[in-house]
Amino acid sequence: MADLTLLGLRVVVEVARSGSFTGAAQALGYTQSAISRQISAVEAAVGSPMFERQARGVRPTAAGEALLRHARRVLAQLEAAEREMAGLRDQLAGHLTVSAYPTAAASVVPRAIGRLREQHPALTVAVWEASSPAQLLRLRAGGVDVAVMGSGTGLPDYDLDGLRVEAVPIRRGLGVAVGLDHPLAARDEIEVADLIDEAWIVGVGAEGEPQFGPWPSLENPRITGRAQGWPSRLGMVAAGIGVTVVPGLAADIVPAGVKWLPVADPDLVQRRATLIVTPQARSTAASVVVRALRDELGKYGPPDRRHD
Repeated sequence: MADLTLLGLRVVVEVARSGSFTGAAQALGYTQSAISRQISAVEAAVGSPMFERQARGVRPTAAGEALLRHARRVLAQLEAAEREMAGLRDQLAGHLTVSAYPTAAASVVPRAIGRLREQHPALTVAVWEASSPAQLLRLRAGGVDVAVMGSGTGLPDYDLDGLRVEAVPIRRGLGVAVGLDHPLAARDEIEVADLIDEAWIVGVGAEGEPQFGPWPSLENPRITGRAQGWPSRLGMVAAGIGVTVVPGLAADIVPAGVKWLPVADPDLVQRRATLIVTPQARSTAASVVVRALRDELGKYGPPDRRHD
């Protein structure tokens, strides 16, 4: 059995499939005499004839049937290995860094990276959470490969000259997070009038970093808490200290004890988008990441047809 070869096994399988040496020779691109020599070599290796001749062609012997069962499995496993190796050669490898504003870093970015893991397991992606201005500085300095930035109502216009930008509009706009014990938590949607007497938890950060304050169209809102990060802010909401503004992008990831509610506000025009920003000359790996991010963000609104 040690003298069996893969070619010999392929010939045995093809002779059995076609029912003749001639058919096997045509299918495999060999002469009939070459097929006969391979069958003879297999028979010598196993010590038994593989086929018996009939009026029309050949059929496997008992020994031939036994070998065929194993040969088919061996060849199928080999083909699977070849496909896997070919796939690995096609996969991307290496490291790159994606930066994102906090709510995107906690929602769409992890999901996009998760989509890539099955296709490109050799690609390592690091995520850096930062405000859009900080991201832009690091992107221009070469420390970030792909930046995910916020854009729209209440946010500054950033200098994106010389960069490659793809914008994905976000249909789900701002909302409010309330604790599960809050009276509004029993509702599926609220109006801005419901927020007039609420206490607000607002964001704080470095100078120049955009932060969410109270609901934008409210006059003289009452602020009872300030927190730098989302975990602290939403923890205060869960504890019943107040409510806070949360973008719709993060509606699906609010923690236990908190509920996100859309707000009907005719006085607030919301135009929000997420910008995927890269250098003009980006790597293949960066392009793959951009595509995954765009697909994930597309779940929150219609894709922008103007992207390059």
